[in-house]
Amino acid sequence: MAADSEARLVDIETKLAYQEDTVLALNDVVSRQQKRIDQLEMTVKLLVERIRQMAAAAEAASPMADERPPHY
Repeated sequence: MAADSEARLVDIETKLAYQEDTVLALNDVVSRQQKRIDQLEMTVKLLVERIRQMAAAAEAASPMADERPPHY
């Protein structure tokens, strides 16, 4: 009976060790993904701002570009 309990305990400890390793590995993956998401969000924000600036500059350069010519 004691050998059975000992074997079960070793089995449980082994499984726990593998689970801890898996949790740490998953945490590393999630951390890297979050860093990448943060970088991508910053890039998107910068691109959106640049597009707005370019649109404003284009509109200021030719404010009548969207108007119909007088002969219509």
